[in-house]
Amino acid sequence: MFERYTDMLYRLCYSILLQKEDAEDAVQDVFLIYYRKQPTFADEDHEKAWFIRVAVNRCKDLLRRNKIRTAVPLSEVEETLAAEGIEHEESQVLTAIYGLPEKYRIVMILHYLEEYPIAQVAELCKLTPSAVKMRLSRGREQLKASLGREL
Repeated sequence: MFERYTDMLYRLCYSILLQKEDAEDAVQDVFLIYYRKQPTFADEDHEKAWFIRVAVNRCKDLLRRNKIRTAVPLSEVEETLAAEGIEHEESQVLTAIYGLPEKYRIVMILHYLEEYPIAQVAELCKLTPSAVKMRLSRGREQLKASLGREL
């Protein structure tokens, strides 16, 4: 399980928390929850959805309880992306995505970066598909404004 989901969960948690250490802690917490609960899954899709849902909830809990640092300079995000070998153009877009409000950032990450269909994003975020579409649209508009170009 750890090898299968760690990278995806880390990217998701990092996109929400914007701190490397906090994202690592959140991923570790997800696997601790898995270990303690030992849930059974109907299939691999159900399993993956469970991990994503628990990760998003854990990140939201951390943010809500203010147990993490709440602000990260965007220059640090760019440095982290550069260290991971991400191109400058792609880095600018990712930095802009990370600068979005949480409600837009989560759906943008799940849909565009993790390539989940809208229906599954809606299920994972406990939203309606039309709410996900609206958040994607508004997130794109904010990205367009921040990047100063068409997306």
